[in-house]
This record gives sequence, C-alpha cells and structure tokens, in this order.
Amino acid sequence: MNTEIIKIDENNIDKDADLALQRAGRILREGGLVAFPTETVYGLGGDAANAESSRKIYAAKGRPSDNPLIVHIYRTEDLYELTEELPETALRLAKAFWPGPLTMIIKKSPFIPLQTTGGLETVAVRMPSNKIAAKLIEYAGGFVAAPSANASGRPSPTVAKYCIEDLDGKVDMIIDGGAVGIGLESTIVDLTVDTPMILRPGYITEDMLRDVLGEIDVDKTIIDSSSKEKPKAPGMKYRHYAPKGDLTIVEGKPEDVVEYINGQTAAAREKGLRTGVIASHETVAMYKADSIMDAGSKEDEETVARQLFMILREFDDLGTDVIYSESFDTSGIGQAIMNRLLKAAGQHIIRV
Repeated sequence: MNTEIIKIDENNIDKDADLALQRAGRILREGGLVAFPTETVYGLGGDAANAESSRKIYAAKGRPSDNPLIVHIYRTEDLYELTEELPETALRLAKAFWPGPLTMIIKKSPFIPLQTTGGLETVAVRMPSNKIAAKLIEYAGGFVAAPSANASGRPSPTVAKYCIEDLDGKVDMIIDGGAVGIGLESTIVDLTVDTPMILRPGYITEDMLRDVLGEIDVDKTIIDSSSKEKPKAPGMKYRHYAPKGDLTIVEGKPEDVVEYINGQTAAAREKGLRTGVIASHETVAMYKADSIMDAGSKEDEETVARQLFMILREFDDLGTDVIYSESFDTSGIGQAIMNRLLKAAGQHIIRV
C-alpha cells in the first residue's frame, strides 16, 4: 500500500487544507485508514460503524482484538446515536470538558459493531479539540474509531514522524499536523457503574472530575505496580508505550535515586551497553550516562507529560539499551505520567 502523507497547519486550515481533509474523510467513509493529530496523541482512524474498518485498524497496529477502540465524534448530540441509555453524568462531563481529552464509557447502541468495542456491550467515546481532527471526523460522517497511531505496544506518537515509522505502507493516509499539545492519551471514565470510575488517568484529573461529579472511583491498578487486581479496562492489561531498551523506574529521595542510577549506568557501560536516563530539570546535571533527557521540572508536570513519549522514542533513535527514569508525583497529571511510565517499564520499579 502506498501511504499518502500530507501536512496541515491546525491554525491555518485554508481552502487547500480543507479539500485535503475532505479527501481524507472520503477515505474513511470508503473503509480506509487515516492517521491524524489530536490534542493528546496521533490517532489511527477508521469508520467506527464499519466492522471491516475496525479489523483493518487492529491489523495495521498489530493490536489485540479485545482491546476496544475509542469512537471520536465532533458534536455532543451524536452521543444519542451511540447509546440508547445516555446517563446524565455524561452530559455534565461533556459540558465541562468537551471538546477535550476526556473519554467516557457508556452502553452502546446497535449502531456500533462489536468489532469496534472489542466485543463489549459498551462504547468509549470522546470529542477531540484539535481542529484538524474535528474537521476530519465531520467529513468522515461523524464517527471515527481511533486508537493511538503506533504499532501496538510502542510509545504513542506525538509527532507524525513516528506514525510514519510505524505505519507507512499499512494505512492510506497520514496527516502531519505538527506536534500535539498534551502528549498523553485522554482520561477514560466508566459511566456504566454505580460510581463513575477512572480507568485511565490523563490531563483531566481526578480532582477535576470530582468537581463536576462529586463522587469518583479510581481503578487501583493504574498506578499501583504491586496490585494483584485485574485492570477494569481490557486494554490496560497489555504492556504499552515500551521503548526498545529495558526501562526501570527508580523511586526514593533524590540524592539516593541519583546515586543508584549512576551506579547502574556505570556498570552497564562497562558491559558495552548504551545507557539513558530520564531526569527532572532539577537533577539532570547530576547524572552520568550516554544520553540524559531533561523531561522538565517537577513543578510543571504538564511539560513532563508533553515530552514523555517523545523521549522514549528518542532513546530508540539513539539505540539505547538500558534506560533509568526518576519517578514522579502521583497526584494531578503526575498520576497519568506514572501510569504511562509503569506500563512502559512493564511495572519494573525499584525503591531505594
């Protein structure tokens, strides 16, 4: 398959760009696949109502077929097409956070095939704020199923370069809309249970959701590496975001973390291995390794979130064999950062 790659500036969707998006929408309506930017990460889109399109998405990514796809819409009223039982909580959350990085799980209608929902009778839905994504969804007919646009298990792409690396020749079109704004996938909230539950943390935090809903539960497995419980969301049982090198998270007092990581990287380098460190801005100068990545200040974890997946990909570009990362706070968006790091490290965390 020949993959067409087009560039569009989200802030300047002129006539030519609009025509290109209309063409991309037609590809989706006809059963093809298009990778496109959202405000969180790049998504790999197919027609959500077309079972064959969903099958193509799973095949292109190498994604397990019981891992549900998120349905993207561009109008809140389209929720009524996706479900026959729309909870009042969904409308409250939509008013507060849409368009934006929040995914809600509701009971599905027959409109959405089981192939899109991983065999479940529920559907995950969100409305992205990225203007390219919104236009594409509109031109595609209003319902686009889209997981992240990467090979399954790899770090999610925050720039088109890595969509191309993973999907060139496997999809019909890739839309290069530049770097995304947030850098981590959307928060997922299950509204089919008595008390709404966060199944995946993201930019929309627990406190933000509690301000709207009052009561909110959190799946204990999302940040507890020692939990023996099964994740509530089928897709969360799989290893995600993994770099090619072995990643270990180190938790403890800053000085102890630095000492431990420096000892480990020195030993690895003696064995001829290429080493890397993910450090906060406050401690980056203290490390010794082949590649040391400044993830940003712990006082501004939104910056860390925006850079995390890019850093993991850059280690791959450098051929890094062994990677050590500092841990981050587990409140606010730090909860989402640690969730992704733990998944990338296969839950391998050392406390010093």
